[in-house]
Amino acid sequence: MGTGLPGPNSSQLQEIGTLELARALAERLAIAETDWHRLKSNRKARALEQAAAALVFLLKDNQEEALPRLEQAQSWLDGSISAPPCPTHGHNRDRKASQENH
Repeated sequence: MGTGLPGPNSSQLQEIGTLELARALAERLAIAETDWHRLKSNRKARALEQAAAALVFLLKDNQEEALPRLEQAQSWLDGSISAPPCPTHGHNRDRKASQENH
C-alpha cells in the first residue's frame, strides 16, 4: 500500500535533516491565523499541531517544552480540554452588555 511519499531512504529525504523535517511538519500542521476560527475546536487539528511542536522540541533536546505540548495533544484527543472563546468576540460582547447596563 503506497502513500505516494518517498521512502525513508530515498535520496530526497536523506538530504534533509531530521530536525528540518520536523520543523517543516510543525509549520505545515500549525493552524494559520486565517483558519483559527474554523479549526480552533477541531480536536485532531489541535492535537496534530501540538504533537508536531513537541517533536521539534524533543529533537532539540528540550523535554521541558515538549512535555506540556504532548500533554495538550493528549488532552485534545481525550476531550479533557476545549477551545476557549475568542477573546475579541467575548470582549466585544462583554463591553456591549456593560454599555447596555449603564
